[in-house]
Amino acid sequence: MARPVTLFTGQWADLPLETLCAKVGDFGYDGVELACWGDHFDVIQAARSDQYCKGKWELLADYGLTAYAISNHLVGQAICDPIDDRHKLILPPDVWGNGDPEGVRKRAAKNMIVAGKAVRRFMDAKPRTAPHKGKWGRKPAVVNGFSGSSVWHSIYAFPPTDQAYWEKGFKDFAKRWTPILNAFDKANVNFALEVHPTEIAFDIASAQRAIDAVKGHKRFGFNYDPSHLGYQGVDYVRFIRTFANRMYHCHMKDAWWGHGDGTVGVFGGHTDFADPRRYWDFRSIGHGDIDFEEIIVALNDVGYQGPLSVEWEDSRMDREHGAAESAAFVRSVDFTQSGVAFDAQFGD
Repeated sequence: MARPVTLFTGQWADLPLETLCAKVGDFGYDGVELACWGDHFDVIQAARSDQYCKGKWELLADYGLTAYAISNHLVGQAICDPIDDRHKLILPPDVWGNGDPEGVRKRAAKNMIVAGKAVRRFMDAKPRTAPHKGKWGRKPAVVNGFSGSSVWHSIYAFPPTDQAYWEKGFKDFAKRWTPILNAFDKANVNFALEVHPTEIAFDIASAQRAIDAVKGHKRFGFNYDPSHLGYQGVDYVRFIRTFANRMYHCHMKDAWWGHGDGTVGVFGGHTDFADPRRYWDFRSIGHGDIDFEEIIVALNDVGYQGPLSVEWEDSRMDREHGAAESAAFVRSVDFTQSGVAFDAQFGD
């Protein structure tokens, strides 16, 4: 059967989860990827309370929905980042604390460990009657997120930057994330890093270096998202084939590039999204330059059977129109891999 199609709730956290769930079913989705902000999923409550987890499943069931992963992107960003006032806007008050940078990083790491316990308890509470339990329900639970990076600011390599400087960043990543990954391993949880500018991994080369930094830890993999790769010039289909065994989750998200007026380059020119001068921008699925048919073929080839989760972002389009259109688009491009050879009937 084709893969389940879910909606990432992060861009909808201004809505109560119940309000959103009532819309998501009408949009045509099978379920949601729950963001750990707004009232959508509280990792502290979920880690402590079976009743909290049960209540989330009951709410989803009321609207015929399911879930396969949670996303702790905002807290994850603070684990390795140089901390500034922007982080205060995205972090829970208990993680921000007094804003001392090292304190923020340590509290963010503790919160991520709690997120692993939370998703394990949440998935263990999944009713047997929940839709699409299948094989995916017996696999490790998944926390999607960001990692932050202590060396992203040096991306342009000026002042002159040698490999030893960048290696310190990967060692810092390994130091902060290995205890998290070990805790995830005890809970049978995978961490799926969304490869993305500002993270320790932002293309294929840096993703491999991140794997090497944590010594190939089996709990470290990726939340695949082609929209962050294409405009950089990264082969986003090759990414799937390169990291076939670490494809723990998949975002369906589009982008276009080469559409600006020539005054703004790939770095964004300190412009806002949807500024018509921009060289690249996020687009609703099917309105950008990502080749999703190539992606689906590659996902089939590597045996990915997890959800296809729409992360909807397009400042040019009404989000409800876009979300519904995106669900239909994903269903139109996804297909079940053949179990027979098409030419097997030609012989005797």
